[in-house]
Amino acid sequence: MKTSPLLHPAALLTIALLACTGGAQAQASRKTAKPAELPPLTESQIATAQNVLTGEIDCEGGKKLSLNAIDGKPGYFAMKLGKQSWTLAPQDTTTGAVRLEDKKAGMVWIQIPAKSMLMNAKKGQREVDNCTAAAQRTTS
Repeated sequence: MKTSPLLHPAALLTIALLACTGGAQAQASRKTAKPAELPPLTESQIATAQNVLTGEIDCEGGKKLSLNAIDGKPGYFAMKLGKQSWTLAPQDTTTGAVRLEDKKAGMVWIQIPAKSMLMNAKKGQREVDNCTAAAQRTTS
């Protein structure tokens, strides 16, 4: 009777890790391939969206961000700052300020007539301040 050679324990561990990693990578790619579902917005949120200033926006410290409407998703906006990006939806306010939020990420965009700012509500700090779109620079 012929005996099969035994694998070294390190080789078994490597095979097990490769199998686990491959499964995790396949699962992760399935998750990222699925488009994000965005809930419908209320009429007041859609009305607020009409007041959002979009385009390339200059901020303090030479930082620039972009804020643009998402095609096919009325009222939703895509914001990019450096390599970070968020999907923002209008929120109702009593102050007259425009407020956009990505609740999951904790990001809040506040727009008033003279300037705008991006806040990280989870950290409790401003990410960028003194941001101005072209229309805000002409009114001040």
